[in-house]
Amino acid sequence: MSISTETDESARKEQAVTDKVLASFDSTASPRLREVVQSLVRHLHAFARDVRLTQAEWEAGIEFLTRTGHITNHRRQEFILLSDVLGLSMLTVAINAPATAGATESTVYGPFFVDAAPEIPFGGDIAGGASGTPCLVQGTVRSTDGTPVRGARIDVWEADDDGFYDVQYDGDRIAGRGWLRSDDEGRYRFWSVVPASYPIPADGPVGDLLTAAGRSPMRPAHLHFKVAAAGYRTLITHIFVAGDEHLDHDAVFGVKDSLVVDVVREDPGNAPDGTTRNEPWAQIRFDIVLTTGHEE
Repeated sequence: MSISTETDESARKEQAVTDKVLASFDSTASPRLREVVQSLVRHLHAFARDVRLTQAEWEAGIEFLTRTGHITNHRRQEFILLSDVLGLSMLTVAINAPATAGATESTVYGPFFVDAAPEIPFGGDIAGGASGTPCLVQGTVRSTDGTPVRGARIDVWEADDDGFYDVQYDGDRIAGRGWLRSDDEGRYRFWSVVPASYPIPADGPVGDLLTAAGRSPMRPAHLHFKVAAAGYRTLITHIFVAGDEHLDHDAVFGVKDSLVVDVVREDPGNAPDGTTRNEPWAQIRFDIVLTTGHEE
């Protein structure tokens, strides 16, 4: 048998495996599940053929995913982190939250959102003892036609000045997170701390992957927002600090130019909300524009 014939026969047998697996899902009751799973099978099998995956490499991949599962818990979501560093999270954002003219752009959710964040009043403080320079964050929530959005729920969360979220500390600490409502004019205002850049958790399998690839684990300084209001698409976004050295190589590919904001540093004295600050502080202005649609 010639080499060409052997190659053709091997390809036929490989394709037969793929065809048999695809056929096994033909009776899937949900058309959408059938579409997704069969597409996944086709792409996974094509990947294995493309790189000529060895048995040792397949076993290493299984071990990597097993480690990813073992390190995941209620405080740490390593699978989201893996999705983030592979760019899959941002691709999903691009597919599901396409840019709308005039609307605030979306970016990644990240692995550190917590449902049970405390509510704070208008002008309240989410810092909760988090280290960092006090920072007044304020702006408006409006629709793309300029109408103020009253009563929008605004969840915010961020790392402290040491680069850690509250859930990365032992115990039940709540710091650097909270939620509030926009007022009747669509305004919001809260105190926190100036965002800091930090490395994503690199002591697990995702960190090992970045090290092997020679990639940086750093994220530029940012503050997370989740904004929800009846009749509008829920917005998941960040703001990023202008001038941060990591803006051009965010480990999770989340930076968008429209989300980069200035941090204005201030000396001790009176703040716009009428409070007096006895230490250096800062302020950020970020106006949010929502697009109409089903609440998510």
